[in-house]
Amino acid sequence: MPLDKEESQRRQNVLVATTYFMHLVGIAAVLYHKPNYWKKPYHTSALLGKAWVNELIHGHPDHIFCELGMCLHVFTAFCGTLSMLCNFTTSRNGVTVEEQAAIFLYSCVTRLSIRHVGERFQHSDETISK
Repeated sequence: MPLDKEESQRRQNVLVATTYFMHLVGIAAVLYHKPNYWKKPYHTSALLGKAWVNELIHGHPDHIFCELGMCLHVFTAFCGTLSMLCNFTTSRNGVTVEEQAAIFLYSCVTRLSIRHVGERFQHSDETISK
């Protein structure tokens, strides 16, 4: 049974739209897999982890307790113990003992993922997980 003119036109429009959509999907796939397509700096906050830890240390005493779950004098003793007894030093990435301790404590207190803690401290997931 032959198709009427409207049905034929509708089918042709569907075919054109489908072809166009598949073309766009192909372009998106190529762009997505290009190595430099997603290369953008991720950790770009003005307040780096060191600065935030310094703000906690030198700021209001309740602030460090709220964020890290320790009073300042306990945090200072904890960092000194890590340095002296456990031989913690500044890492190759330049992460100080205080910042390493803050990363650990902040992770414990907030139960956030490595990605979220990395965003707070402006470090990569690999640095945070170490």
